[in-house]
Amino acid sequence: MAVLLAKGILIGAGATVLMDLWAIVLWRFFGHPKPNWAPVGRWFWHLGRGKVFHDDIGAAAPYAYEHALGWIGHYAVGILYGVTLVLMTGPQWLAAPTFLPAFVLGIVTVGAGWFLLQPGLGLGVAAARLPNAGTVRLLNLVAHTVFAIGLYGTALFLR
Repeated sequence: MAVLLAKGILIGAGATVLMDLWAIVLWRFFGHPKPNWAPVGRWFWHLGRGKVFHDDIGAAAPYAYEHALGWIGHYAVGILYGVTLVLMTGPQWLAAPTFLPAFVLGIVTVGAGWFLLQPGLGLGVAAARLPNAGTVRLLNLVAHTVFAIGLYGTALFLR
């Protein structure tokens, strides 16, 4: 079990790194803004105090280390997804990884952003309150597909 957990941690971290590299590509070559993890850190801070949904996370009381907490939360969630994948698929998948389980999990995890995080930040379900909600949704799907590729690729590397 310890080996499964360790590999799950590495797989989740590797996938999150690839997702972050994808964000750098979008920024560097397409002018897309870099992710700002401070609002997510503020959300995590308030989540620990029992407040899940905000009308506007920017109006919530700030936390001095929200940017760091956002990054930590981002990686903690990615690692949790990696561990979930490994526990769901087991040692058989680790011995011979296939893309489909990683892809299914990657797409399913979009739901956490659309139905928990984005409403929690005050952006509405699936970023519905944003003027470019369709673009945000598409970018979420692409980013989580990249995350899935990272899950699969890291599992292949560890095999």
